[in-house]
Amino acid sequence: MAPGSLAEFIDHNEGALLAEWTRLQKASVHGLRDRISEAELRTASHEFVLALKQAVNSGETDLLSPAFSALRDHLSSLSSHWAALGFTPSETAGFVFSFKHALFLHLKQVTKDPAALADQLWESDQLLDKLGLFTTEVFQKSREQIIGRQQEEMLELSTPVVELWHGILALPLIGTLDSARTQIVMQNLLEALVARSADLAIIDITGVPTVDTLVAQHLLKTVAAARLMGAECIISGIRPQIAQTIIHLGVNLGDVVTKANLADAFRVALHKRGLAVAKIQG
Repeated sequence: MAPGSLAEFIDHNEGALLAEWTRLQKASVHGLRDRISEAELRTASHEFVLALKQAVNSGETDLLSPAFSALRDHLSSLSSHWAALGFTPSETAGFVFSFKHALFLHLKQVTKDPAALADQLWESDQLLDKLGLFTTEVFQKSREQIIGRQQEEMLELSTPVVELWHGILALPLIGTLDSARTQIVMQNLLEALVARSADLAIIDITGVPTVDTLVAQHLLKTVAAARLMGAECIISGIRPQIAQTIIHLGVNLGDVVTKANLADAFRVALHKRGLAVAKIQG
């Protein structure tokens, strides 16, 4: 390692750099103390400096090289963790960019040779810019994964299967019915039919804003899957607008029983089981 190199400078000034870097992070990242402790921040910063020294000592400049594996792993873990804590991409990238500020301050104080200072500033600027962009990319992927999991959980919650009576289930649908949601609807219904030994299911589409050819096909697939399990389905919530749309589209619902509202569908389901609701006298 040549005298005056970036790795040597970081090694000789590690304590001062860490102290200044921690101070800059606290000042630049709003609400940092509310989300992570100072000890956690110090640990993350120290591990970053150690991994950075190891990578720079190798002489490599490619972030995808094996020499940068420890640094990539550390930044990936930190970016994912900060994404889960609610940090923004700018705040996460600021973890790296604030180190650039601390490093530049100490380089200007220690390095007296203008040519050497220019070389070190350029070298560190290029490297830290790449690392900052890397944290942003990892952060975005982590947020996308978090959003994807949340969407799946919301889909699960938005397709509950309710037992109206022994052997009679209701599946109220609210919102748009696309291919992904149809798969969840079908899975939840089939699992509930087996778990509750039911043979009748009411699919209520009162909360579905529009019904087009694709939505109708999704409903028919769900009904067909339930029939394969030995269960019969009734579709309720057929409003006048939806009835007209289905006719205009030429969608054939076959022999599927349809009703205008859930109450009528439940009455039909009870009748199929030989049951009826009667008013208590006196």
